[in-house]
Amino acid sequence: MEYNVTINGIDIRADFTDEEISGVYLPLLRRLTGIHKEKNRRILVMLAAPPGAGKTTLVSFLEQLSKNQEGITPIQGIGMDGFHRRQEYLLSHTTQVDGVEVPMVEVKGAPITFDLARFSDKIEDVVSGKVCGWPVYDRLLHNPVEDAVTVYGDIVLLEGNYLLLREEGWDKLSEKADYTIFLKAEEELLRDRLIDRRIRTGVPRDKAEKFVDFSDMRNVRLVLEHSKKADLELVSHG
Repeated sequence: MEYNVTINGIDIRADFTDEEISGVYLPLLRRLTGIHKEKNRRILVMLAAPPGAGKTTLVSFLEQLSKNQEGITPIQGIGMDGFHRRQEYLLSHTTQVDGVEVPMVEVKGAPITFDLARFSDKIEDVVSGKVCGWPVYDRLLHNPVEDAVTVYGDIVLLEGNYLLLREEGWDKLSEKADYTIFLKAEEELLRDRLIDRRIRTGVPRDKAEKFVDFSDMRNVRLVLEHSKKADLELVSHG
């Protein structure tokens, strides 16, 4: 099945096989429906994956797949990218990389470039069951857009790179989840996707490759090597 969607201002095309849909994704949606019915309240599901694995696309697809399916509670997908610190903050602050002080904008996407405290607070709003605003990140604007969506669903599926990260502060996030999923992929596939994604936002190939190798691939390895075990593990094959 071909799935076309616009995410963060970028047009995406993905393919999901009938075997994946019937053997993996529909059973997953039934499992989440069962958890929701058992707990009789809104549930929060977290899907973690390294950059470029296709987690946002997968969540969007699951959101659409869950609609109008008999016996399945529709899910609502949201992401953590709206908690990127604003571009002006990243341009005016620095961090250490391999003992060298660099502008934060050069490692945008690393854990330190997110507002973890605010993110954690907003997750609490979701867990509480309240209807609340949620920010999204626009890759063409290079900044979050506040309250771009309204969280109202009975099953909320939150995706992000560091939701299962075993680092101080981040390691507390998954304690708020009712179910966790990890999506992994080979490093070379992720590198190719990340370079292509930056090129599609107007970045020249040489600069795209330089940023991906200096920043994104560090984050890829961080997520692959330092994430907690999830309730369900999926593999992206490209």
